[in-house]
Amino acid sequence: MDAWLSQMRDELAVAAGVPARELELSAEDAITLLDLARIAAHESGERTNAPLLCYLVGRAQERGRDLDVLADAIRRTS
Repeated sequence: MDAWLSQMRDELAVAAGVPARELELSAEDAITLLDLARIAAHESGERTNAPLLCYLVGRAQERGRDLDVLADAIRRTS
């Protein structure tokens, strides 16, 4: 994770009242999320759908869903 993203993670952790380690982003997860963002932008024709889809994926993860399972669902429909 680059310095800017690490700083934003730290700020979000403070705002959410959680340890920064709970918001860690692995290299594999970053690649998956960037792939989902690519799919959203290209398939929908709207670049703004990329961050919105990633937000929805994050919300689904809050409910205990695995990122890979969620990503597979998106990939199957695209």
